[in-house]
Amino acid sequence: MSILRLKYNAEKTIFRTPEKNIYLIHILLSTIMQIFSQKELFLRKIVKRDNMKKILLSLCLVLTLLPALHADEGMWILSLIGKNYNQMKAQGFRLSAEDIYSINKACLKDAVVALDHGSCTAEVVSPQGLLFTNHHCGYSEIQSHSTMEHNYLADGFWAKSLEEELPNPGKTVSFLVSIEDVTQKILAAIPENATEEQRQEILEEQREEMKNQFSENGKYEIEVNNFFFGNYYYMLKYIVYKDIRLVGAPPESVGKYGGDTDNWMWPRHTVDFSIFRVYTAPDGSPAEYSEKNVPLKAKSYLPISLKGVNDGDFAMVIGYPGSTDRYLTSWGVKRLMNNENNIRVEVRDAKLKIFKEYMDKDKATKLQYASKYATSSNYYKYSIGQNLGLTNLKVYDRKVKIEKNLKKWIDASPDRQAKYSKIFDIMPQAYNEGDNTDKALNYWFESIYLGPEIIKFCYEHFPLYFYSIQERLQETESELEKIKNNKDMFFKDFNVEIDKKLMKTMLKIYKEKVDKEFQPEFLTTLTDKQLDSFIDTCYNNSFFCNKDSYEEFILMPNIQKMQEDPMFALMREFFTIYYTISDKNDIYENKINQGMNLFTDAYIKMTDEKNPNKQLYPDANSTMRLTYGNVKSYKTKGKKYNYYTTFDELIAKEDTENPEFYVQPRLKQLYNAKDFGQYAQDGTIRVCFITTNDITGGNSGSPCINADGELIGLAFDGNWEAMSGDVIFEPTLQRCIVTDIRFVLFMIDKYAGAQNIINELTIRK
Repeated sequence: MSILRLKYNAEKTIFRTPEKNIYLIHILLSTIMQIFSQKELFLRKIVKRDNMKKILLSLCLVLTLLPALHADEGMWILSLIGKNYNQMKAQGFRLSAEDIYSINKACLKDAVVALDHGSCTAEVVSPQGLLFTNHHCGYSEIQSHSTMEHNYLADGFWAKSLEEELPNPGKTVSFLVSIEDVTQKILAAIPENATEEQRQEILEEQREEMKNQFSENGKYEIEVNNFFFGNYYYMLKYIVYKDIRLVGAPPESVGKYGGDTDNWMWPRHTVDFSIFRVYTAPDGSPAEYSEKNVPLKAKSYLPISLKGVNDGDFAMVIGYPGSTDRYLTSWGVKRLMNNENNIRVEVRDAKLKIFKEYMDKDKATKLQYASKYATSSNYYKYSIGQNLGLTNLKVYDRKVKIEKNLKKWIDASPDRQAKYSKIFDIMPQAYNEGDNTDKALNYWFESIYLGPEIIKFCYEHFPLYFYSIQERLQETESELEKIKNNKDMFFKDFNVEIDKKLMKTMLKIYKEKVDKEFQPEFLTTLTDKQLDSFIDTCYNNSFFCNKDSYEEFILMPNIQKMQEDPMFALMREFFTIYYTISDKNDIYENKINQGMNLFTDAYIKMTDEKNPNKQLYPDANSTMRLTYGNVKSYKTKGKKYNYYTTFDELIAKEDTENPEFYVQPRLKQLYNAKDFGQYAQDGTIRVCFITTNDITGGNSGSPCINADGELIGLAFDGNWEAMSGDVIFEPTLQRCIVTDIRFVLFMIDKYAGAQNIINELTIRK
């Protein structure tokens, strides 16, 4: 039996007959818990839309094609960048292709890393493993170290020595070692007439085989990602470091200047950066945190340019874009707008109002929930903007046109008809019949998994429960140790009253909007008043909700008590119902995957026939990509937007009545004194600039690099007018927003006086 089948069976039994098949449960939990620990960018794609049973498959989404390809469009695989090299040179690039990707010598690939397995990107900027990334990529770590006495969110943090750098348990940095095409090996193992489920089982077997063969007993992390819905496969080898320490961060008022108001907007004046460092064991190998660990000896790092940028300059971004849906069909566009985005906006609107209600009342609560609010609001606003962009740019109609052209090409040949004509039966039928289950998955994800925190907290104790009832002492002790290490972090930022109100609100939304067949029985029988009373009882009587009671349990775990705990039971109810939904959803998702496999294959062949010289690029799937373009202004609705913003504008934007536009007194002092150091241009400092680079979520923190391979800024956002960019690239509108590296250095040098950091950098004038 394949590993995929073991995981599938384990998932079906895990909450229904939990006492059985502990080994299978262990396999499943180790996978799910790793995925669940990632940032929301992954979670929103995995659980709600692609089905958790296909985690490994859904993490490597499809290759995308478009009817027209522009020079700045595309997220290119670094090992294949030679195909783009002439175009890059024509736009101003001055390095060689091997300077970008090589397995034989240090190159740009070795200076760019994935944070937390791709939730963000960072770049190495010194020989001692110093990393630059975005402030919002380090936000949760900055918040977790903050207290009312040492509020690093409000005041910033600057380590003036290695000893002052702060550890961050659970944070990882992944370096890409190599990329290898394994398409032929995998496709040779999959029979032509294999069902979707069989194809996935074989694929998982191949993945496990390659992991065992190439990981060198765990030295490397091996991923096998697919493109083109199973037409191409690449094996990626990583080395993952686990001791990552916070080195510096500006105050939130600088790193998040403009707050929710300016999020996804241009012009922008956000100095979005934070600084970390990678540590290793004394022998240079990855290791968990230890006082004996030493800074990483970097294989490659980026020099920093003070030359700045001009309109039209070459710009390149290398990073780990999370996922795009450029090959999404018209049926998929409808589902994205109606289910994913509308449901996210509906549920998070209610959630954010609850957060804000309590945060506005109390400074301590505001600090506790700052990161949670920011995380939730980011894709709340994104979903609003994406639907607006999809509507304004008539993306659905454009997708229909692509499909009509493809069907015309298919119908022109009997052989093509025989192979591909069923696409147009399979796809609309599967999307239509699976609509209710897809809605249920979205509501489950937003209302339950991302709703009250206590649900996930209870879920984290599930391995302890299983190993205990099996009397497996070693595993039980290991799980207990993990829980003990995490408990303080959970309760530090947990407010039981907020969580209780969230639970009441989220369950009522779920009850109202989801079909009864996808609801736990208790939810279908209780009135709203009874539900409120039931939830109060659960919180009042659960030791998971009270720190003192919880610590008593941890000192002497009683598994019978855990099993009888009302909140633990509630968690099991909701995860059980998840599998009920996903079991049914599998039927439709398998049909969609089958249809997309054929659709993509047909589109490739049509493109090759009609335009054999056209270069195709893969859709983002959290693997390292390069995108190249130029610094460039843009115009929309008769208004032209300049390609950069300035310190003068930042100061002028101050609003003493709005905390989102608060300017630090120290910053105003430096501005008034014109104490800009070597970072000024034309009597001010540029704060941000925009380029035509093709980016998406996961690119946050990516280095923006000039034609000479020097760091000129940190990519951190896209612009509002092109929020539909994950589905279709609009070259006249789509822009990448970048924090100018000179303002970053100004903050480190003049604002913080962290000369120790400046001294580590290679700065070129």
